[in-house]
Amino acid sequence: MRGKVGLLVCFSVLLWGSCLGRFVVEKNSLKVTSPESIKGAYECAIGNFGVPQYGGTLVGTVFYPKSNQEGCKSFDDFDISFKSKPGIFPTFLLVDRGDCFFTLKAWNAQRAGAAAILVADNRDEPLITMDTPEEENADADYLDKITIPSALVSKSLGDSIKKALSGGDMVNVNLDWREALPHPDDRVEYEFWTNTNDECGPKCDSQIEFVKHFKGAAQILEQKGYTQFTPHYITWYCPEVFILSKQCKSQCINHGRYCAPDPEQDFNIGYDGKDVVVQNLRQACFFKVANESGKPWLWWDYVTDFSIRCPMKDKKYNKDCADKVIGSLGVDLKKIDQCIGDTDADVDNPVLKAEQDAQIGKGSRGDVTILPTLVINNRQYRGRLDKGAVLKAICSGFQETTEPPICLTEDIETNECLENSGGCWQDEVANITACRDTFRGRVCECPIVNGVKFSGDGYTHCEASGGLHCEIENGGCWKKTQEGRTYSACIGPKGFPALKRRNGTSPRNQHHHHQTEEVISKLPFPQKPT
Repeated sequence: MRGKVGLLVCFSVLLWGSCLGRFVVEKNSLKVTSPESIKGAYECAIGNFGVPQYGGTLVGTVFYPKSNQEGCKSFDDFDISFKSKPGIFPTFLLVDRGDCFFTLKAWNAQRAGAAAILVADNRDEPLITMDTPEEENADADYLDKITIPSALVSKSLGDSIKKALSGGDMVNVNLDWREALPHPDDRVEYEFWTNTNDECGPKCDSQIEFVKHFKGAAQILEQKGYTQFTPHYITWYCPEVFILSKQCKSQCINHGRYCAPDPEQDFNIGYDGKDVVVQNLRQACFFKVANESGKPWLWWDYVTDFSIRCPMKDKKYNKDCADKVIGSLGVDLKKIDQCIGDTDADVDNPVLKAEQDAQIGKGSRGDVTILPTLVINNRQYRGRLDKGAVLKAICSGFQETTEPPICLTEDIETNECLENSGGCWQDEVANITACRDTFRGRVCECPIVNGVKFSGDGYTHCEASGGLHCEIENGGCWKKTQEGRTYSACIGPKGFPALKRRNGTSPRNQHHHHQTEEVISKLPFPQKPT
């Protein structure tokens, strides 16, 4: 088995290598304000984790520890703390590159109270992007908790700071992200390079969680015209000499033109890379069709619902499940199928061909080689894939004074259940829906009405249990409305008929699964004769 996996990894690297090109290191400004000997402006590379302060600045004093200088161990072990006291500048911890992951250095610095971490390169070279560990080494428990900004500085600047500190000077630094992203006008254009594979470990999990959490904010921005959003999907191509190989046939469609690595890294189990390519294509076509109908924001609903309803682990990662999700959102399935075309044909697919062309960097934007990647105003976003951090970055892309209200408040709220019950199950007669509006968007959950739980998947069906049959079309019993009150002969859960009044409900309250009825009194109405 190890040999097969090794062959797959080598083959995937070969596919990857065929698309590599110009990778751009995203930078921000670092200004040393004192001492005079090293005063000046320098470039530093933004780390691909933590939360860069896009649109803002951060002032601090640099500290270089006498122990644990690479930051690979907890500073508690050395009884060192960087927590700032009132009236004192925050601490920027300077550590040396080497011996452990960049992210572990940042995590140890954050736990010790540092406001930011500067990593000094240990070799003379152009600045690089500090990234998160590869999947097999990633520790999601701490990666998602890193909130301080990070920056890689050159070896020469690191040496200069250390020399100044050793001489007794205080080194004050201003980190500036105001020009990290361009902000030309009152609309931000951004892209999200993603993947439908949900079995690649922490990075796949973080993509799915980000889409779920960011969905509400993204849809508000898009619906009101503040942003123009486009999803993208990375594909590779198979070198011509390998087109007839087992590896290429299992990982590629359209005769080797569009490929993806095997999700399980094993050709003999689970899904193949070509399954991922097809689902990527389906999501790209969904966006194309939804965008042409004037509702591009439905992409966020589709991706969220597909990840919930059609995961690989449940063996539902297929066309049948995807079509059901598409149907629930009211998008034209025939147009999507036409867009997908024949994946076995020896021809170019226009959508995937455009995706491969878009991977190549143009202007200030480098090639897209990291998954996931956000591109905001043609610059690659660096930092944690987190709703708050990404929204801050997007908001920094607006021209000053043109930012939308959502950028000025944390109270982001939208009722996604008003239109078509958000694609969830509903009973129009009984005025019951499985759609529940949340701060982050909406979820499809069978409701609880009068203390009785409905059961089902929340998307295609929900069924009443217990004595709730009276709530659905009055249980087939006698009913009469008089002077604004509805009288019912249906026997309720305790064996007594209930005289009930249906309260008026506004659309804004429908996300609480409202069919609210109030029991006024219990009268011995006879049952409807059979």
